[in-house]
Amino acid sequence: MREIVLGTAGHVDHGKTSLVRALTGIETDRLKEEKKRGITIELGFAYLDLPCGHRLGIVDVPGHEKFVKNMVAGVSGMDLVAFIVAADEGIMPQTREHFEICRLLGVKAGIVVLTKIDMVEPEWLEMVEEEVRDFCADSFLEEAPCLHVSSITGQGIDELRTVLNDFVAAQEFREAHGPFRLSVDRIFAMKGFGAVITGTSISGRVSIGEPLRLYPSELQAKVRGLQVHSTDAETVEAGHRTAINLQGVEILNIDRGMVAATPGCLSPSYMLDCDFFYLSSNTKPLKHRTRVRVHLGTGEYMARISLLERNELLPGHEAPVQLLFEEPVVVWPGDRYVVRSYSPIMTIGGGAVLDNLTPRKRKRLSDSDRNRNREQLRLLQRGEIEDRILYFLELSGPIGLTQDELAIRLGLFGKPLKKTLTAPLSTGKIAVVDSGAQRYLARLVIDRLEGELLAVLKEYHTQQPLQIGLSKEELRSSVGRGLDGRVFQFCMTELIKQEQIVQEESTVRLFSHSVALQADEQEVRAELSSWYQKKGLATATLRETMDHFSDYPEKVVVEVMALLVRDGALLKVSESLYYDVPTMELLKQQVTDFIQAEGEIDAPRFKNLTGLTRKFSIPLLEYLDRIKLTIRIGDVRVLRKSAG
Repeated sequence: MREIVLGTAGHVDHGKTSLVRALTGIETDRLKEEKKRGITIELGFAYLDLPCGHRLGIVDVPGHEKFVKNMVAGVSGMDLVAFIVAADEGIMPQTREHFEICRLLGVKAGIVVLTKIDMVEPEWLEMVEEEVRDFCADSFLEEAPCLHVSSITGQGIDELRTVLNDFVAAQEFREAHGPFRLSVDRIFAMKGFGAVITGTSISGRVSIGEPLRLYPSELQAKVRGLQVHSTDAETVEAGHRTAINLQGVEILNIDRGMVAATPGCLSPSYMLDCDFFYLSSNTKPLKHRTRVRVHLGTGEYMARISLLERNELLPGHEAPVQLLFEEPVVVWPGDRYVVRSYSPIMTIGGGAVLDNLTPRKRKRLSDSDRNRNREQLRLLQRGEIEDRILYFLELSGPIGLTQDELAIRLGLFGKPLKKTLTAPLSTGKIAVVDSGAQRYLARLVIDRLEGELLAVLKEYHTQQPLQIGLSKEELRSSVGRGLDGRVFQFCMTELIKQEQIVQEESTVRLFSHSVALQADEQEVRAELSSWYQKKGLATATLRETMDHFSDYPEKVVVEVMALLVRDGALLKVSESLYYDVPTMELLKQQVTDFIQAEGEIDAPRFKNLTGLTRKFSIPLLEYLDRIKLTIRIGDVRVLRKSAG
């Protein structure tokens, strides 16, 4: 069953860890240094079993400014935040920074908890609550409950449990769909078991024995064991605080920030299209290509922010950006991120990923290109999912996208994706061009390809009116060497069904095209037919024919001869020798009768039978072999059917 994850947020020493201990009885500070210094350094984890039957997972984050990057890693999996302010101090620097981080990462719900109430007078507590309420105005915490708690005396703890129970009980728990994802926040080895990773499951489910890939690397491992809050489990789902024992990988090869996920559900990228909000608390404009620290999931990555529409961004403003990373990252569209400055390190903004496999966008563009970029980003940000499908498919062009590739671009998998594809398929906006690989193309792309094929054929018929058409391979290569054969065949099949083209064996022509000879071409045809009829078996060579018809353009003679061959009036025996068809039919009968009478024929007897010299005899004998009338055995030939 899916868990709701509660995370803490607030300034250092405001009582986050003490509150979790009072609420659950679990000590989340596990490191020796944490116990010695009395502050949280790394993420801590606990759980609370609620009366409603659900288990609440709890992530305790560090509050000190030096460990904010660890805090960001914890917030990435939160459904609900306990926003903690100590009553004796009120709003402090990390209170503000944690608040902004929660907003940037899209935390939707929370509870305000004023701690250490045993240390202040009621009037002071009332004043602090008013301060916090003003601070949370116009945010996701504006209508949040505000509880007064003392972890020392236990005051307010039961009320907090009740509020948490009511929140969780009101949630709709749906079946986990899609691939499994877990952003790794801790790696260690257990003697006798090997590598163990921990994190909060982001999506999907995984069971013992299933494979996982550690993105963005190509490492794959098998799930050897699973635990949820130190309890063995066969399967874990989204929201579970999970430990995974991996088989087939060493801890030296695993880093914090890696994503353990179902193989094939993510694709590493160095560039992300995003929307970006530059916090109002910043004191100077953000420059184009500023080097920053980007927090995605539990990882921190160095990148540059490319401002696509301006040279600088003022505090409190939002803009589309392209993040250019120094190492590959893996995300789905809709994943949230936080940006911190390179130096001094502080949170400056963040937003949501719009496109996880985007091409590089250049800044120096024409007005039309800039407007097109703006429209594309607006579509990715606010468009319907069908519009995004069409955008990605149009962007992919003749290559198209497989269902798996489309799933990664959308962050939508399995049955939900198939259901989403139903509408554009039924309306013909997209088509499956390869059912085996489930490859999709946009109808606009298909229409463009088919238009190019028709244009190539039209141009060819104009230039070569006596040729019946182009070979399939010539036609395919004419619209791009990289055009996939199955995409080409899909377009061909559609055009044939629409009676726009005709395919005769391996030759393709327009449906409207037929060979129509001009008067001089008809004259050449008649004279060529007569010429070869008169020549008989002692035919003219091609060069002799060209010399004889030198009064006509050579191109016309060649094309008319090719037409006679296609029409079955001439036979091409070799590159140089052409024969009248009736003459050749008579020769085949003569040879057949001779072999049936004599049993075989050789070159000398063929010369005696036909009266031909070796110049003609050898090509004709080879032709008879080639058309499978005869077969050569040593120096003689017999009828092939007799030999068989």
